[in-house]
Amino acid sequence: MSATPLAMLAPALLDVRGLSVTFATRDGPVHAVKDLSFHIAPGEVLGIVGESGSGKTQAAMAVLGLMADNGRVTGSIRFEGDELVGMRDSFIGAIRGARIAMVFQDPMTSLNPYLTIGAQMGLVLKRHRGLRGYAAKAECVQLLDAVHITDPASRLRMYPHELSGGMRQRVMIATALLCRPALLIADEPTTALDVTVQAQILALMAELRVSFGTAIILITHDLGVAAGTCDRLIVMKDGVCLEQGPIDDCFHQPKTAYARELLAAVPRLDAEPIRARPAIAEPVIRVDDLAMHYPVAQPGFFAKPKILRALDGVSLELRPGETLGVVGESGSGKSTLARAVLRLVRPTHGTVCLLGRELSELPENEVRESRRDMQLVFQDPLAALDPRMTVGEIIAEPLQVFESSFSDKEVTARVAEAMAQVGLDPEWRNRYPHQFSGGQCQRVGIARALILKPKLLVCDEAVSALDVTVQAQIVSLLLELQARLGLALIFISHDLAVVRRLSHRVMVMYLGKVMEMADAEELYRAPKHPYTRALMAAVPIPDPRLEKTRVKALVKGEVPSPLAPPGGCAFRTRCEYAVGQCGSEEPGLVEVGTARVACWRVGEI
Repeated sequence: MSATPLAMLAPALLDVRGLSVTFATRDGPVHAVKDLSFHIAPGEVLGIVGESGSGKTQAAMAVLGLMADNGRVTGSIRFEGDELVGMRDSFIGAIRGARIAMVFQDPMTSLNPYLTIGAQMGLVLKRHRGLRGYAAKAECVQLLDAVHITDPASRLRMYPHELSGGMRQRVMIATALLCRPALLIADEPTTALDVTVQAQILALMAELRVSFGTAIILITHDLGVAAGTCDRLIVMKDGVCLEQGPIDDCFHQPKTAYARELLAAVPRLDAEPIRARPAIAEPVIRVDDLAMHYPVAQPGFFAKPKILRALDGVSLELRPGETLGVVGESGSGKSTLARAVLRLVRPTHGTVCLLGRELSELPENEVRESRRDMQLVFQDPLAALDPRMTVGEIIAEPLQVFESSFSDKEVTARVAEAMAQVGLDPEWRNRYPHQFSGGQCQRVGIARALILKPKLLVCDEAVSALDVTVQAQIVSLLLELQARLGLALIFISHDLAVVRRLSHRVMVMYLGKVMEMADAEELYRAPKHPYTRALMAAVPIPDPRLEKTRVKALVKGEVPSPLAPPGGCAFRTRCEYAVGQCGSEEPGLVEVGTARVACWRVGEI
């Protein structure tokens, strides 16, 4: 996306001057946005980037007139020449949804679960354009078709839970465009989506910008997304605009230390050399032909349950000091693999050997005892910590389970050691989780996992909920701990750039099956499976010169339901290289160099 000369010379569609947003609280005023000024021309895309709490969303809410009762807006917001600050709610309400529309981060919480898609879109048309009946339905079908939703007429009769995440976001965009708004505000519109679906949504927004001439304010924490989408960029921190200018200047000539820090923290597919594998040693964990099949009840009194194959034939082994990255879209089986490896669920078949002991052959008390050697770090650090316990009590909890004979003095010493290992001051042990930042809470979670001195650490999306600078700190911490303690790591993530920095080997999963497994160096240099290539092609490059000029080969569609997977190769319905054999026979993993690939055409493409 790049602004046309005409767009850059056109008068401002939205002109914001000296915008401040303040919230009255019991502890005094909170200044969410401070003296923010910017403008956007028709057809232009303006990006607003910054970490959590930087004021990005509150600035957008102020433009839309969506303020909490304790919020106060000052300054000037002029849209199409009209001043919005201080105007009646009825005036702003007539503009909101008609001339200014918004696409929110999570479509599942934005769409009404009790109304069909058609009913929700119809309410917008009735309020702002007075359309009803056949005319409204025809308009809805046209817009759903414009956002590339197949069979749009039948989708109108569906409820939000019947659609995939990417399809729900397309519905949100279609609903926002029903009144042909002049300005679309997109608040983290791709954060909750898989990387392949994200690429589709960004391509769609670029297409709609041209088709409808809509100006877009894109709020994001992902600098790669901003690089390929925006004409100009605003960098915010603590409610203040630190930097503003053309996208190319902000990336290649950042003026502030904070902007340089943000750019340096972004993981890249073309970054530093990949780590060499550790010396050959007896594996910490060996998994062979692991499968997890669940019966799922179907509607109807006589209906037979369907079998959900969450994992099918997964094998791996991991040495001390080695990291296996596990990547794939939602529903690929990554988290199920973590639970099965940790024996939190009993596999349908297959074996898991930890330190040479086959867990399925052990009595339950010995399986429980084995968990001291394998620990888990969760995705959401705050949700994983008990808010009623101090962090010292949280970190000490595994000791109470596995080392009940320890004295209070020994427990305190071990807690202090674990906190120091992860970069937390042991003097903070009497604080509660809400007194820590997200990154600090994740350090607490890692300290809790390490206090038993495990041999295997499983990280399930352990950095995905964190801001990019905090994410970089946690990744560096994991690398440091692994080098010092010789930990074996299974690192599960949807972010291939983060996985690249941490991993020695990478496993790519799709619908419960392994598509490709290889040394990280070979996989990132020459991916062999079409799915691996599609995942890597969908990762945005945090460089506008490269991202806006590269050819993007978008993968078709979305992941099929695991209750009704395609026959033959699981990926064939989305693969541009699929042939007849792909639909009739399932490919097994074959060795190609250091890689193992499940593809009939691996030698041809």
